[in-house]
Amino acid sequence: MQKNPKVEFFFSKESKWQSEYDQLRNLVLDCGLTEELKWGVPCYTEKGANVVLIHGFKEYCALLFHKGALLSDSEGILIQQTENVQSARQIRFINLQEIIKMKSVLKRYIFEAVEVEKAGLKVELKKTKEYEIPEEFQSKLDANPELKTAFEALTPGRQRGYLLHFSTAKQAKTREARIEKVIPQIFEGKGLTD
Repeated sequence: MQKNPKVEFFFSKESKWQSEYDQLRNLVLDCGLTEELKWGVPCYTEKGANVVLIHGFKEYCALLFHKGALLSDSEGILIQQTENVQSARQIRFINLQEIIKMKSVLKRYIFEAVEVEKAGLKVELKKTKEYEIPEEFQSKLDANPELKTAFEALTPGRQRGYLLHFSTAKQAKTREARIEKVIPQIFEGKGLTD
């Protein structure tokens, strides 16, 4: 059970979930994983591969399994954060007692996630070309070959980010505004959040 000093700030800062974080940390470390800091939160790895991380939100804290979609979920407790999350799944908690009560189940899930990594299993991700291009953006691409070339030169992840951003707008007017706003970024080869 090796605690990483780079992660201490996360556990020592004032938080609504402090007790829950400490309990989750001890539980995960007890499973023999390596503690690292990634994305500003504690991430636990097996031979460098991300297995699970601890994070918190306003309403809950959670264990996030990076390849949770591949777990058997015998208890039916894994949650897909949004419909666009393809691989990761969470187990959410609203109090310390839930974590303590579920300790053996959580360890079982963690050990299964480690076995998924050891087996080299991969989540079959939806390809960028499988995402629907909103008609407002398609008409811009058709009308502007330079924009089409710039968009196609982006990495698949950046392309997906834009397509998801455009398609989540319910109204055509909003989609148009979103598209217009990011065209300069696309020409610069940047992603939505770059």
